[in-house]
Amino acid sequence: MKVHEKNKGGFEQLKADCSKCSGLCCTALFFSKIDGFPENKKAGKPCIKLQNDYYCKIYLELEKHNMKGCIGYDCFGAGQHVTQVIYKGETWQTLPEQSEEIFNVFLIIFQLFQIRYFLEESKIIIPAKELWSDIQKMINENKALCNSTPESILDIDIESYRNKVNIILKQVCNFVIKSFKNSDNIEITDYLGRNFRKRDMSGLDLSMKLLIASNFESCIFDGTVFLGADTRDADFSNSDLRDAVFLTQGQINSAKGNTNTKLPKHLDYPVTWT
Repeated sequence: MKVHEKNKGGFEQLKADCSKCSGLCCTALFFSKIDGFPENKKAGKPCIKLQNDYYCKIYLELEKHNMKGCIGYDCFGAGQHVTQVIYKGETWQTLPEQSEEIFNVFLIIFQLFQIRYFLEESKIIIPAKELWSDIQKMINENKALCNSTPESILDIDIESYRNKVNIILKQVCNFVIKSFKNSDNIEITDYLGRNFRKRDMSGLDLSMKLLIASNFESCIFDGTVFLGADTRDADFSNSDLRDAVFLTQGQINSAKGNTNTKLPKHLDYPVTWT
C-alpha cells in the first residue's frame, strides 16, 4: 500500500537555507558540548565557530570534529524566515537593541515551522485522507501566525497550540498504523542498539522511541511512524524509507546510511552518507 500521494507537499519553505539566515541557530540556542556541539554556551551567545558572515568555520568538517549535535540539527527553514521575512534582512547584529526579541521570535517560529512540517506531510498521507480538509485549515492558520508581527508571535501560547495540533497528528498516526498491521513486530518494546537487519518494520509506531545505534540495514519502513524518534547513529544502510511517516531531515542527518538508502523525496541525502 502506498502511503503518500505523489510524495509531494508544501515542503520547499521548510528546508533550511543557511545562506539566507543570520546564524540564529548558532546564536539563539543553548549548546552543550556533551551533546556534540563545539562548546557549552548560553542562549544568545554566538558559537565560537560562527564567523562574521554567519557561516560556520568548520561546517565542512563537522563529522571529522564529531559535532553530532550540529550535524543532526535542522531549523525547518525558520532561520531564513525570521531573517528575511519578519525582520526584512536585519539581524541581531544590525539591530543589537532587539537581539533578545529576535532570538525569542526565532525560537517560536522554529516550533511553528516544525509543526507545519508534520501538517504538510499529514496532508498527503493517503490513509488519513478524510482529515485533509481540517489539516489544510491548520496549515493556513500556521502560516498566518508565522507571518504576523514580532509582538503577536511572542504572544503565541505555543504549548496550547502544539497540543491542539497533536490531536490531529495522533489521528493521522492511528489511520496509518491500522492500514499496516504487522503482527511480526507486535512484541518489540526495546529498540536501543538492537539488530533488526533485513526486517520488515512496516506499520510500527516508533514515536518517541530510542533507536540509538540500532541496526536497520536493508529494512523496509512502509507506514512506519517516526514522530519524535531518536535516530542518532541508527544504521539505515540499504533500507527503504520512502514511505516512512513523519521522518525529518534532522533524524536522517543524525543517522547512518548510504546512497542505496531510499528516502522520501522531500528529504536530502546527508553529505556524511557519501
